[in-house]
Amino acid sequence: MQLKHLRTLLSPQDGAAKVTCMAWSQNNAKFAVCAVDRVVLLYDEHGERRDKFSTKPADMKYGRKSYMVKGMAFSPDSTKIAIGQTDNIIYVYKIGEDWGDKKVICNKFIQTSAVTCLQWPAEYIIVFGLAEGKVRLANTKTNKSSTIYGTDSYVVSLTTNCSGKGILSGHADGTIVRYFFDDEGSGESQGKLVNHPCPPYALAWATNSIVAAGCDRRIVAYGKEGHVLQTFDYSRDPQEREFTTAAASPGGQSVVLGSYDRLRVLNWSPRRSIWEEAKPKEIANLYTITALAWKRDGSRLCAGTLCGGVEQFDCCLRRSIYKNKFELTYVGPSQVIVKNLSSGTRVVLKSHYGYEVEEVKILGKERYLVAHTSDTLLLGDLNTNRLSEVAWQGSGGNEKYFFENENVCMIFNAGELTLVEYGSNDTLGSVRTEFMNPHLISVRINERRQRGMEDNKKLAYLVDIKTIAVVDLIGGYNIGTISHESRVDWLELNETGHKLLFRDRKLRLHLYDIESCSKTMILSFCSYVQWVPGSDVLVAQNRNNLCVWYNIEAPERVTMSSIRGDVVGLERGGGKTEVMVTEGVTTVAYTLDEGLIEFGTAIDDGNYTRAAAFLETLEMTPETEAMWKTLSKLSLEARQLHIAERCFSALGHVAKARFLHETNEIADQVSREYGGEGTDFYQVRARLAMLEKNYKLAEMIFLEQNAVEEAMDMYQELHRWDECIAVAEAKGHPALEKLRRGYYQWLMDTQQEERAGELQESQGDGLAAISLYLKAGLPAKAARLVLTREELLATTELVEHISAALIKSELYERAGDLFEKIRNPQRALECYRKGNAFMKAVELARLAFPVEVVRLEEAWGDHLVQQKQLDAAINHYIEARCSIKAIEAALGARQWKKAIYILDLQDQNTASKYYPRVAQHYASLQEYEIAEELYTKGDRTKDAIDMYTQAGRWEQAHKLAMKCMRPEDVSVLYITQAQEMEKQGKYREAERLYVTVEEPDLAITMFKKHKLYDDMIRLVGKHHPDLLSDTHLHLGKELEAEGRLQEAEYHYLEAQEWKATVNMYRSSGLWEEAYRVAKAHGGANAHKHVAYLWAKSLGGEAAVRLLNKLGLLEAAIDHAADNCSFEFAFELSRLALKHKTPEIHLRYAMFLEDEGKFEEAEAEFIRAGKPKEAVLMFVHNQDWEAAQRVAEAHDPDSVTEVLMGQARGALEEKDFQKAEGLLLRAQRPGLALSYYKEAGLWSDALRICKDYMPSQLEALQEEYEREATKKGARGMEGLVEQARQWEQAGEYSRAVDCYLKVRDAGSSSLVEKCWMKAAELSIKFLPPQRSLEVVRAVGPQLIGIGKHSAAAELYLNLDLVKEAIDAFLEGEEWNKAKRVAKELDPRYEDYVDQHYKEFLKNQGKVDSLVGVDVAAALDLYVEQGQWDKCVETATKQNYKILHKYVALYATHLIREGGYAQALALYVQHGAPANPQNFNIYRRIFTDMVSSPGTNSAEAYHNWADLRDVLFNLCENLVKSSEANSPAHEEFETMLLIAHYYATRSAAQSIKQLETVAARLSVSLLRHTQLLPADKAFYEAGIAAKVSNGAKQGRGPGEKEIKSWKVGNPSCSGGAELSVGLTLWRRSFSCLFLGSPPCILEKHSHAQLLTPTCTFSLVQAVGWENMAFIFLNRFLDLTDAIEEGTLDALDHSDFQDTDIPFEVPLPAKQHIPEAQREEVRDWVLTISMDQRLEQVLPQDERGAYEASLVAASTGVRALPCLITGYPILRNKIEFKRPGKAANKDNWNKFLMAIKTSHSPVCQDVLKFISQWCGGLPSTSFSFQ
Repeated sequence: MQLKHLRTLLSPQDGAAKVTCMAWSQNNAKFAVCAVDRVVLLYDEHGERRDKFSTKPADMKYGRKSYMVKGMAFSPDSTKIAIGQTDNIIYVYKIGEDWGDKKVICNKFIQTSAVTCLQWPAEYIIVFGLAEGKVRLANTKTNKSSTIYGTDSYVVSLTTNCSGKGILSGHADGTIVRYFFDDEGSGESQGKLVNHPCPPYALAWATNSIVAAGCDRRIVAYGKEGHVLQTFDYSRDPQEREFTTAAASPGGQSVVLGSYDRLRVLNWSPRRSIWEEAKPKEIANLYTITALAWKRDGSRLCAGTLCGGVEQFDCCLRRSIYKNKFELTYVGPSQVIVKNLSSGTRVVLKSHYGYEVEEVKILGKERYLVAHTSDTLLLGDLNTNRLSEVAWQGSGGNEKYFFENENVCMIFNAGELTLVEYGSNDTLGSVRTEFMNPHLISVRINERRQRGMEDNKKLAYLVDIKTIAVVDLIGGYNIGTISHESRVDWLELNETGHKLLFRDRKLRLHLYDIESCSKTMILSFCSYVQWVPGSDVLVAQNRNNLCVWYNIEAPERVTMSSIRGDVVGLERGGGKTEVMVTEGVTTVAYTLDEGLIEFGTAIDDGNYTRAAAFLETLEMTPETEAMWKTLSKLSLEARQLHIAERCFSALGHVAKARFLHETNEIADQVSREYGGEGTDFYQVRARLAMLEKNYKLAEMIFLEQNAVEEAMDMYQELHRWDECIAVAEAKGHPALEKLRRGYYQWLMDTQQEERAGELQESQGDGLAAISLYLKAGLPAKAARLVLTREELLATTELVEHISAALIKSELYERAGDLFEKIRNPQRALECYRKGNAFMKAVELARLAFPVEVVRLEEAWGDHLVQQKQLDAAINHYIEARCSIKAIEAALGARQWKKAIYILDLQDQNTASKYYPRVAQHYASLQEYEIAEELYTKGDRTKDAIDMYTQAGRWEQAHKLAMKCMRPEDVSVLYITQAQEMEKQGKYREAERLYVTVEEPDLAITMFKKHKLYDDMIRLVGKHHPDLLSDTHLHLGKELEAEGRLQEAEYHYLEAQEWKATVNMYRSSGLWEEAYRVAKAHGGANAHKHVAYLWAKSLGGEAAVRLLNKLGLLEAAIDHAADNCSFEFAFELSRLALKHKTPEIHLRYAMFLEDEGKFEEAEAEFIRAGKPKEAVLMFVHNQDWEAAQRVAEAHDPDSVTEVLMGQARGALEEKDFQKAEGLLLRAQRPGLALSYYKEAGLWSDALRICKDYMPSQLEALQEEYEREATKKGARGMEGLVEQARQWEQAGEYSRAVDCYLKVRDAGSSSLVEKCWMKAAELSIKFLPPQRSLEVVRAVGPQLIGIGKHSAAAELYLNLDLVKEAIDAFLEGEEWNKAKRVAKELDPRYEDYVDQHYKEFLKNQGKVDSLVGVDVAAALDLYVEQGQWDKCVETATKQNYKILHKYVALYATHLIREGGYAQALALYVQHGAPANPQNFNIYRRIFTDMVSSPGTNSAEAYHNWADLRDVLFNLCENLVKSSEANSPAHEEFETMLLIAHYYATRSAAQSIKQLETVAARLSVSLLRHTQLLPADKAFYEAGIAAKVSNGAKQGRGPGEKEIKSWKVGNPSCSGGAELSVGLTLWRRSFSCLFLGSPPCILEKHSHAQLLTPTCTFSLVQAVGWENMAFIFLNRFLDLTDAIEEGTLDALDHSDFQDTDIPFEVPLPAKQHIPEAQREEVRDWVLTISMDQRLEQVLPQDERGAYEASLVAASTGVRALPCLITGYPILRNKIEFKRPGKAANKDNWNKFLMAIKTSHSPVCQDVLKFISQWCGGLPSTSFSFQ
């Protein structure tokens, strides 16, 4: 902060006249000064003195000068001043709010010692210090003072903190004491804080520390607990004196201390957390500063001096102007003053936390302040001066502010709405919403006070486009959520927050009651809606109606009036409310009924008496009636019964009014007798309950008071006998029976026979009840009773009586029920028919009279038609086969689809009548295609064409017409229709018709005729684009002729004829328009030309003014000169640009020269000051005499040029002597020399050079030699001869140069000799540097002619090894290059080798390259596709190189589809565990398992290869870093799968092992996450199907399928015998028919078929089940592959199995279509077999037999190595953990090998031995 002197408020005096105290008012409007004269001077904020008053002594007897004023302070409201005096008193003066108000003493506080200092920190509280050391408090409200604390030392200073909640006092002994009225949660201590070294006369309490100073000339800053933070020591500064006073800025960020002639400024640095001293303000002759006062907004500092002067300083950090309307004054880092420059009002924006204010913006119609600090957001209302500071983390300035609500600021940021109430330092609430439109958010903040509700703050906002949420902002909870079926586009709460209005996109206005959660639509087509301010009255507009709801509680009560415009706003004031409506160009005010609005306000305020009094003044209208009802309801709720009575009287509810009158009398009587509120008396409460028809509550109130009689009387009075009797029964009243009799008698007396009958029925007297029902004319009830009691039905007379009564009463249906009950169907049917009870009639007829059903259905349909129930009638007519009636009913019911359905079933003649009617309906729905089809079916194509025509669908109409009409007829029809449209002014429709029949020219003519040129141009552009430009031009000419220049301009420009536009405007004298067009469309210079012509038409001064205005004066002069208008150019330059005159003379001269007027041109050139141009003109024309004359007279420098020109002429004539003489006269011998050289006259050239230019003689000689060289071979020989001469003369350098100049002239040997000679001479005779240059020049030349060895030798002569090697390399002399490198510079050996390799590569000599660079050779093999050689060569290298190229070859093969060859590679070379090879192995595996033809015995070797490769890979993985990794596990699984496949192929080669092969196919299903699922299920299903056939299909003579142990307990001792059984079909049938074990006769002895055989049969059924399920799954998978998704698969068959559900969807079908169809047929056939169960076979675990995991226990069994099935018993274990086999399967496999000697099975056994660490001891040896 810097201090800047502004003005002197009070001039200093010559002597001492100390300013004792000063003070600024809290509102910054007043400044008070008091000096030794004890007079208080009052200044305004601008420093103008406005008032003064004198102080008075405590006692006049001591005189007016008996005291001094030591302290002075303004009250917080700025209307009072407290004055502390040394005569032991404090006066409080009331000075008023305005200048000149009378000054009166309103308080005085007498003390025991002198007042030394004084502060007024808070309302009613004045704090002051006394000379005796006490610090006391004076209360202006009680007029009493008290001691806060006391010390023994004089109080020298007193100050407060920024908030005024704490005080500091400085004492003469150096003590500084702190006291808090409220520590604001800081926790800082109170009491003695510091012992300063000297009396702290200068004491200030800043935000972060306390600053004290005194006579020791040191400034000390203390921390919050008294420790020293900083010291500024000026004790050694001879210019500094004691510090006398100090003041802290209102924000606490700066402190100013006064001393002699100087003000020192300390500024707090938040970043460094220290005080920084600013440049002190030094003012000579100011003398001691005795008082300081800082303006409350921090913008001004006033200093009082010892001599009575008061100086004012500006304290701002910086100042800026915002939008030329506001002045922003930064008086501190955290405080900004915002001043409105137009009104002068000011607002102080301050961060309460001391944060630095970064930027201030004024938004929302320049009313609202927004400012950011690092951690907070400052908001303020400039009109109300309400400021807020809320915590706010920066979000990059992405916030959006809305200021539509005067009480709250809405801030949107990142989808969150935050509400900040002005004047509050906490956020009001935050919600998530994406809808930032203020019309979709409504906030109400205490806008109308309500009874019993202190704070009312509510928010309504959109959660989504169809959902509104209402939030209570005080509690922070949701009080309502409204879901709407359509998008909401406007919403607003009423002022009390109880009602919500919202409008949807369909312009429907809805009212939502938040308390009852009820939603009501109150208006449709709502274009405007608004709550009337200050009330709950609603105004809305519906089309041309103004709708007003004076009582929103009754939304159905609306006052409507017609208006002729649109409502634009509401204005309320001056006791009236007006709706502003725009009617055309005027605004009309419609006045609302202010009385009705006033009523609503009174209701909200709870002043029902005032509301009733107001309603008394109104006439009874529907609105008034609704308000009386509202008041009656509210007054009853508030127990204001007299008002309620008056309301019911007004409403005409006499009974209620009378009842309330009696109730009021009871209440008044109770109140008079017992006092208190009479409404609490039980009779009053009971009567109020009765009034609300809550009789149970009234009964409860009576019974609580034991007033049973009163309760019974209430019910009797109301004739509610049942409740009365119930009360009597409950209380055991003695008059109970009497009541019952009385009730019956009353019913009879009042002729309530029905109720009496019900009473008799309830008492069990049925006959009496029936008699009463019939008497009451209620035969239906009598019939109901009879039908429920069988004993009554037996009484025929009674039934006849009842049925007669029913028929008489036309209760035919009930009579029919009765007749049906007594089994008289004929009469029952008649009654049903008469009573139109057709449903019962049809049901009865179906049982008793079937013939009648059709007639009844038709009658039923007729009845329904009469009842207008046409929908229902349709089906009955269909049942009755009445098609015509059904069609008529369907049409009448608008059941168009059903009608079409019925019509489609009818013959053409019948249907054609009705199709057009249905078609008309669909045409009205704009479903034209359906309508067209129906018209066509009805032979009404013309109607369809008319329909399309009326709908404006000309294309469809034309298409249809072309089908049924001749093209020429269609054209005539359309053109006629178009002409009619044209007459009606429907040009667009006519155009469409013309275009439809391909007559666009007629449409163009029509538009031209009616001067609709835009449409005409549009059509021309569309149909004749080649004529568009001509059309524009034509229209432009026509419009120009008509004087429509603007339109003509458009068309000319569209035709790109801007010149025509310019000419049009020129001819019309519209030069400005011509200039505009030329500038816009004519290129860079066209507008200048137009401006020139414009100026030329004006001439003189007018032209100059125009051209100056356009800035084209100079350009116009140039243009005039360019166009040979020299007179106009001279005129313009003479009038305005005199300096241009010579230039115009020059251009005129050039013009005359071109015209051949040379003498006139000469004169103009000379006038232009360009005589040289005249000379050149004559030279050009070879008038040498005239040229010489002009040059000599006007330009002597040109004489030479004239001579040279003459010389050139002589040369052209080959007169060299004359030319030479002229050039020598012109002193240009060099030119003569050049001319001789050009002419080839070298002797003359040498002569001239020798005589006049001897220094150039040598160069000329050399040039002559060069010329000789150019003469070819003859010239070369001359050069060689010259070189020899130089050599003989010892001029070796020149000789070398000559030799080097020799070039190939057909003799390369000569050239080589010369070059070699040059090199030889340079090496022998010339310096090394020169010889090096020569060799470097000669070497490449020799190489260029193929002399590589010669070049290399030259290089070696000068030790240029690298160059020599390069020469040998280029000549492909590799051995020489290697020898040179090896002998002279071994560093180049690699260099030579590298070039040799490159050579071999480029030549494709791979075999040679192998011996040099194997890697390069291998790469070359790969490039050439020689894979076998590549692999063969790599085999000779290390293992790593080999497998690199094996992998590359395998990848290549896989891409080519040769996975088998890739597999063979790895079979041959092994499978290393390189992670980079894993994808290759996976791809080989995937291709193998996906390939067709692998499910056969012939595929064994392929599977065995895959198995062996994977085994080798897994063995390598175990030894590598990839051991036990996921990849390792994956390859182990692949190995297992490959083993299963190989074993399956082996088993398929042996008949005995068919079951093993089938089981392996089934076991593979658990790995379908790695296999093609469709192929796996197909193979498993086919295997199961084949196995099932094997089980069931063997006939006599077939091989045995198993050797079984058969036993029977009934046989001798249950002996076991081993027999071979062959199963026969009949044995199956025996078992399935449930026969006991039977004897089959096949051999000479009988064999008993035991349950073991049964098990085999069951097993056969299990195979069939599996085949069916697997193949069914296969079919599902093929469908899924076709659909591209597995989502539709049903997994229920595979629950509790280990067959995976989540498998990859195969990319293609793996099974051919023919085989898929076979499977589909088989599955369909089997599915028809009733005995088949779609269940997978289970084993002893209760689990699927092939599942390794038992679902019930979760135990996992090991898979058998032979079959893949789980091993449950008879396990054979191998040495390798986790490898085992089922003993039966193992033995079976061994037996098969033994009997078949199958090599593939032996190979499987051999692999198992390798894989499992050897075979079990019982294994089969095949050595």
